[in-house]
Amino acid sequence: MGEWQPPFSTRKIVGSYRILKLYLEAARNLGREDLVDKALLKDDDVEALRGLVTQPGISVENLLNALTERFIDRVDGEVAEQALKEAGYNVDRETARRMVARVIAGWLVEAGEEWKIYSLRGSWES
Repeated sequence: MGEWQPPFSTRKIVGSYRILKLYLEAARNLGREDLVDKALLKDDDVEALRGLVTQPGISVENLLNALTERFIDRVDGEVAEQALKEAGYNVDRETARRMVARVIAGWLVEAGEEWKIYSLRGSWES
């Protein structure tokens, strides 16, 4: 059986969802279902993605950066740091938050293609 990945993900952008899985598990273990909910994709995230992809010439990197900034405030630094330590990363809280937010951003980009919002062409791996 393959590695866990969330619904509508394709691994075209995110090579591994282990960080997100550990973050969600850590939040659940702490009884923080609110953090789990914040880490999941919402309708307004999809609308934000639609708006971003209509910008002329937006690169994948710029798309991922904009979405990472969107998600960073929804990621708890302490829980992210704990989850990343479990994954073998030795990073500070802010870096941990950014790493989890980047995975969520990549998931949204992958899901956008699955939902036929656009087509990924070329090498979009980050």
